[in-house]
Amino acid sequence: MALGYDPDFLTLPVPLPGLGRDAERDAAVLDYVHFTVVLDRVRRLARLTAVNIDGAALVDVPRGDDWRLDDRVPAEWQAGPEVYSRNDLDRGHLVRRRDPVWGDDARQANSDTFHYTNAAPQASGFNQSEQLWVGLEDHVLAYADAHDHRVSVFTAPVLGAEDLPYRGILVPLRFFKIAAWVRGGELRATGFVLDQSRAVDLEEISRGVRDEVPDLGPFRTFQVPIADIAGLTGLDLAPLAAADVRPATAVAEPWRELTSLGDVRL
Repeated sequence: MALGYDPDFLTLPVPLPGLGRDAERDAAVLDYVHFTVVLDRVRRLARLTAVNIDGAALVDVPRGDDWRLDDRVPAEWQAGPEVYSRNDLDRGHLVRRRDPVWGDDARQANSDTFHYTNAAPQASGFNQSEQLWVGLEDHVLAYADAHDHRVSVFTAPVLGAEDLPYRGILVPLRFFKIAAWVRGGELRATGFVLDQSRAVDLEEISRGVRDEVPDLGPFRTFQVPIADIAGLTGLDLAPLAAADVRPATAVAEPWRELTSLGDVRL
């Protein structure tokens, strides 16, 4: 069984991004079939997920909905069912359910994505921007078809100080996604940010623990320089930033808001 993210999955190496010394102290690395979650035990959410996707070998298996804690780490390190009960928050998959579901271990991979370590609270309600966010991997896979549809994807919340307190956690306002692939013998990568923050002055929001559901805004999706994601997260993304197809220095509009997959530049 292929457990964990494989840095040699593509024809060129793509190492797991480093967290930085302070973040590593509070991190727990959890390997699942074809993906890895790096859990921040203080924030109780993933600081990083990394998945290998073999688009040519994807398997269609029943979805299921067996959300559960990972018993390899203490329950108090995880944002579990109490965060999502009796409210409109969605348990947003970080590693998308179908991405690691390929090869002989597809059923186990599908089941593994339903650990709370692979979830983060997101605004409920299906809208165009949400469809766009969940379709980005497919779009990149289609672009990478010359190399057997292989893509490695890194996704997580941006764990910021301005996030909204709720039931003992801070609900993230932004998420990032980075896709990496090989084309023409070169490593290529691109980054995206999903923003669910309200257009309000966040200093007005109480920093205390509260039970009211955070007032989250509609999803907005941006294609952004990977170097900017490194700045937001503190992750070591240097190899991916070097392969960025849209570095900040080369484009007039570094943060490009997307309204459809046709707006993505690869």
